[in-house]
Amino acid sequence: MPKTPVKKIFISAIHQNAGKTTLSLGLFRSFQERKIRTAFMKPVGQETVTYEEKSIDKDTYLMGEVFHCKKFIREMSPVTVGRGYTEKYILNPQKDELQNRILKSFQTLIKGKDAIIVEGTGHAGVGAVIDCSNADVAALLGSKVIIVSQGGIGRAIDEIMLNKALFDLHNVPLLGVIINKVLPEKLDKIKSIVGKGLERKGIRLLGVIPELDLLSAPTVAQIKERLDLKIFSGEENLNDRVHDAIVAAMEPYNMIGHLRDGALVITSGDRVDNILVAVSSYLLQEGRSVKVAGLILTGGLTPDAKIAGLLKDSRIPVLYSEEDTYTIAAAIENMTPKIQKTDRDKIREAHRLVKDHVDVDMILQNL
Repeated sequence: MPKTPVKKIFISAIHQNAGKTTLSLGLFRSFQERKIRTAFMKPVGQETVTYEEKSIDKDTYLMGEVFHCKKFIREMSPVTVGRGYTEKYILNPQKDELQNRILKSFQTLIKGKDAIIVEGTGHAGVGAVIDCSNADVAALLGSKVIIVSQGGIGRAIDEIMLNKALFDLHNVPLLGVIINKVLPEKLDKIKSIVGKGLERKGIRLLGVIPELDLLSAPTVAQIKERLDLKIFSGEENLNDRVHDAIVAAMEPYNMIGHLRDGALVITSGDRVDNILVAVSSYLLQEGRSVKVAGLILTGGLTPDAKIAGLLKDSRIPVLYSEEDTYTIAAAIENMTPKIQKTDRDKIREAHRLVKDHVDVDMILQNL
């Protein structure tokens, strides 16, 4: 009896942080539920962690941890592009060596598997400088591609067609498109209008995923790590999620109106008035309790011993920094929280979103 070919999916996007890893997590779990033996690979990685003295792509490490497949972690992340790599490559190109490394890893991963999910990096052309663009790699592996876009109509379709053109140039079949991070109230409209717009272009709409606040909400601990902040107190609650950041440069009576659940308050370490308002575990606002996620003290300033004691008693996480308030606020605003292995709530939601909003059976039927 002939062996069934391995189903190969390459996940690309119109730009970075469009939701490829969320989709990979959800698809992998959905395949497992259907008893499909699945492998994962990210051929070219840019953001890395060190694992067993080797640089491994962050998303690959996440998938290895979540799905307990770290045995082949090196093959799952065959090429990582660190600082200065592209310059060295241009001066000494090694196209065959890189592509052979990717292909060899791919062949190892698909042994005994029914399917493999290959996650790209950014849009279709990312990686072209080292001869390993998403289009190059998808063609090398003989995969069909899914393009992940974001909410919108005209711009979304324009960018999808631009990316599709490069895949067409490399003879890579487009399996379909998934629209991610759509405002919940616009879900039906996007599904209808974009679906018809893509149908006119001969492209399948495989799913429309609503935006979920949880997926863009880092924990206080993750902000601490990313911004290299120090802990003042409240270490036991660093895993509280941050849904909003508030610069408390106004008078306390004005600040109270801006506080909401999950707010991270950023204020100078000598603004005792705003500190006292922020660190109360629960504040009365319009007849209900509001729990702030944490506090960042800036300017290298910390309050005196009595206020410090109140901070510790509150048990709300308090961080501090030598940087000024607006530098810290801007850094948080520009953060793109990546899902980490400790984000069990986000991992569960990634699966639910794919299960509820992506036509997984259609994907499998057309591979």
